[in-house]
Amino acid sequence: MTPYQNRHSANTKRLAEDMKIRHFADATIDAYTYHIGRFGDFLDGTSLQDATPEHVRSFQLHLIEERKVGWSSFNQAVCGLRFLYRTTYPKPWPVAMIPFGKRPKRLPTVLGIDEVDGLLQCVPSLKIRTCLTTLYACGLRYSEGANLTIPDIDSTRMQLRIGSGKGDKTRYVPISPRLLQELRQYWKVEQPPNFLFPGKTPDCGISDTSLRKAMKLAGKEAGINKSVSPHTLRHSYATGLLESGVDLLTISRLLGHKSFATTMIYLHVRRTHLGSAPSPIDLLPVRQLPGWKQDEYASLPESMSDEEADEKKPKNRN
Repeated sequence: MTPYQNRHSANTKRLAEDMKIRHFADATIDAYTYHIGRFGDFLDGTSLQDATPEHVRSFQLHLIEERKVGWSSFNQAVCGLRFLYRTTYPKPWPVAMIPFGKRPKRLPTVLGIDEVDGLLQCVPSLKIRTCLTTLYACGLRYSEGANLTIPDIDSTRMQLRIGSGKGDKTRYVPISPRLLQELRQYWKVEQPPNFLFPGKTPDCGISDTSLRKAMKLAGKEAGINKSVSPHTLRHSYATGLLESGVDLLTISRLLGHKSFATTMIYLHVRRTHLGSAPSPIDLLPVRQLPGWKQDEYASLPESMSDEEADEKKPKNRN
């Protein structure tokens, strides 16, 4: 998405200014101004100030039926519209009537320890491999890893400072000795001047596209038949901690979740939880199983008399 500074229009300039006053993140301003710009184009002559609830409703149908956007983009547009008509151009009609789209309830994709190890070994680039290792070892979001700098590594206290968390929140996560060793080896080779994992230019962090492409190729080479992304490593980190006995509250704080309920989704994917559930087929008598075939006297009790065994012996139906 093009940064909002490079696509200002009369429709979005004041909106962006109102969001900057309230210290919204640049990524949020980019998303809101993009969708409001598209809404302004959709109005085709009607100004944003004169828009009605019917205009908003028609735009939402346009997003679903014609542009066929996903629920995430749809809800971003709704957030932009609500902010626009609550703050920038307040309306007498209730803005809360602009509905959100229903979020699909899907479980996260999780990799096992062997799968993560195989994937990382198939990444040839030292920078990308070390970045992915850091995302997995600390449970970071892509943006948090891409914005890491050298001073964020506190080797004395064995902590990593996350200064660009969601909602512009700062948190600390522990660094394992193995990760610290790999970061030191990486720094000796690359010696990045600013960002720990720079992108094409030193003044920006590594791109999400680069990581996704590398993970896709590495996953294919490692024989992983799952759709993987940088966020998959974060899911795998959380699930691994849960299976190791770490409590949910600690995991929630390490992940930087705003709501404890968000962390509870990992209860549904942990292996020990799912593996402990018995299958009803294991409770059936052996003779009830499909394809079961008694072989002469093999399955008859040893204590059974010969007369009883002859009666129990399967009859030849030919």
